Amino acid sequence: MITSDQIRAARSMLRWTGKELAEESGIGFSTLMRLETESGVPKAQAKTLEAIRKAFEKAGIEFIGTPDNGAGVKWRN
Repeated sequence: MITSDQIRAARSMLRWTGKELAEESGIGFSTLMRLETESGVPKAQAKTLEAIRKAFEKAGIEFIGTPDNGAGVKWRN
């Protein structure tokens, strides 16, 4: 699972607006903004978080660590 901090960090790395992430992931803008404000792993359906993760990975982001240990993001090699 990905965390809210990872979502914000990945979006920042790509310099995407919330609207751009919404378009790339197919998730509603208001849903994305709500997920970004939560602490830890956002309360969302697994398919929602998976769509966000896939959009970021397609753009070259890699998720590292776990929600409990060193969760972060980096550019994929």
